[in-house]
Amino acid sequence: MSIRVGVIGLGRMGKLHCRVLSEMTETELACVVDTDDAVAENVAGKFNTPAVSAADAVELVDAVVVATPTCDHVAAAKPFVVAGKAVLIEKPIADNIAAAEELIELAEQTGSSVQVGHTERFNPAVEAIRRFEITPKFIEAHRISPFTFRSADIGVVLDMMIHDIDLVLMLAGDEPEQVEAVGVNVLGATEDIANARLTFSNGCVANLTASRLAIKSERKMRIFSEQAYLSVDYGRKVGIVVKKSENTDLIQMARQMDAKNLGELAGKVDYTKLIKVEQLKISDDVEPLRKQAEAFYNCVANGADPVVPAAAGLAAIRCASAITNSIKSHRWDGTASERQGPDIIQKDG
Repeated sequence: MSIRVGVIGLGRMGKLHCRVLSEMTETELACVVDTDDAVAENVAGKFNTPAVSAADAVELVDAVVVATPTCDHVAAAKPFVVAGKAVLIEKPIADNIAAAEELIELAEQTGSSVQVGHTERFNPAVEAIRRFEITPKFIEAHRISPFTFRSADIGVVLDMMIHDIDLVLMLAGDEPEQVEAVGVNVLGATEDIANARLTFSNGCVANLTASRLAIKSERKMRIFSEQAYLSVDYGRKVGIVVKKSENTDLIQMARQMDAKNLGELAGKVDYTKLIKVEQLKISDDVEPLRKQAEAFYNCVANGADPVVPAAAGLAAIRCASAITNSIKSHRWDGTASERQGPDIIQKDG
């Protein structure tokens, strides 16, 4: 069964979606939509599909991908949700909680399937992590890059950190009960650098850092659990898993020693004998965006559950909102002054 899919918004991500959908035998790139007519016609010509208005697109598609600027996500998706069409919205689902809730409520009324393009879920490194049944106790994530001049309508929390927020909520299996964050803006009105500490009711703690003002790109996560320690580099698609070795007698002996006696083992016991280090088995045969498109097709054609349902997208927005609110209320000098919020640099020149 082939389905007709349209793409709304033809920026960088929109063009990538067009390419992937046009390459799949299960999907037909039925039309493209953009507010810039010249861009729309150019992309339409490249992929041999019509450039139409959003109103006309509703009648031409079975499903649609929304890749507009974040502030326009809900407005762009609404006509298709009203028509009961399946919608894949680029992350984040919306730029605020109320808009996301409104869209989800509308989808429940019309029977539309709304899912969110948290593509990192389809990263082979993430899929490798999920093969381990672990209960995280501490998660540390770093996501930094130079400024790309894209997604300038939102801050780094919704632009970049949102990826790790979604992954952390997935791994922790819950939303945080406590959020503390700090951030600064340098180039615009919203934060460009941010750090957040999330505490969950199950005892898990996550420390997330995001910056779009770095001189290099890096996407890494470390996960500590009672079962194993995992370190993953999403960009390079490599990682390791460290477990306790089967040499339990030696481990137990070491744990029972006090600090003085434990020090006497230096040079006598090989630490590497206490642990088992494995390379993560990461398959890199299919690009994440293609996997996401295939999963979207499976939902539309076969009624499969979304990998990232709208509810998960809303949870990520709720967490992101708590982080940005904490950033806005951060007191830079404690009680010494009233300076607070992300625009501390601009205020001080």
